[in-house]
Amino acid sequence: MKTRAITGFFFIIVMLASLLSGPYVFSFFYVVLGFLCLMEFYKLVDKAGFKPNIAVGGFTGGLTLCYYAYHCIYGFDRLSFGFIILLTCLVFILQLYKKSEFPFTAIAYTFLGIIYTILPFICYFSIAFISGEYNWHLALGFFLLLWGSDTGAYLFGVKFGKTKLFERHSPKKSWEGFLGGVFTSIVIAYAISHFYAEYNVINWIVMALIISCFGTMGDLVESMFKRSINVKDSGNMLPGHGGVLDRFDGLLISAPLVYAYLHLITY
Repeated sequence: MKTRAITGFFFIIVMLASLLSGPYVFSFFYVVLGFLCLMEFYKLVDKAGFKPNIAVGGFTGGLTLCYYAYHCIYGFDRLSFGFIILLTCLVFILQLYKKSEFPFTAIAYTFLGIIYTILPFICYFSIAFISGEYNWHLALGFFLLLWGSDTGAYLFGVKFGKTKLFERHSPKKSWEGFLGGVFTSIVIAYAISHFYAEYNVINWIVMALIISCFGTMGDLVESMFKRSINVKDSGNMLPGHGGVLDRFDGLLISAPLVYAYLHLITY
């Protein structure tokens, strides 16, 4: 527990520093995190006996993250986008030279890693730049709502949890904890709306509902994935917490939906 608390404390400090240091540090930090999540996913899939093309998939995913970070700060770049398309085609072509009994399974897992990990981080980038310029209020607000939901779910679950939420995939989660997380996230959204006035209180509450509901779904999806290959943690990079993918599972489904909502009400 002590190791977990220390790791969590320093990781939060680094995350907050990246948010407050401007668009370049922010983009670099989350490009690295997204890439690490992709690599953890590929390692887990490889351990399960499937063979994704880690080299091409990792390079394509990393370049895609860099491209969208560049796109958010400077604008569209046709050359980089064309190179990403070329790399995507290479995933299919290079599989011809691999001795694999199930080549399209390998191709599918290569692309699944990019969709599952890279796309959500791209959406998170886009949330921070939704107005056309970098806004750390939205980036920070997203994580405050996500952390609030996780913390509320844990505390309410420990105190009142009786009814299992989804026992097959996560035996410890309860409906009481889930509803407590939703409630906590809504309270934080109400408080945030008084400080970050880019969006009104209703918009912040809608974001809280999306994040608390689909952040939980993201957690359950990752639990389903890990149980299917019989592993407890996605990695060991964060002592006491497991892997990077374990810490950002709530972002993987909620970030694309929050971005879609913000895009809808902004444009």
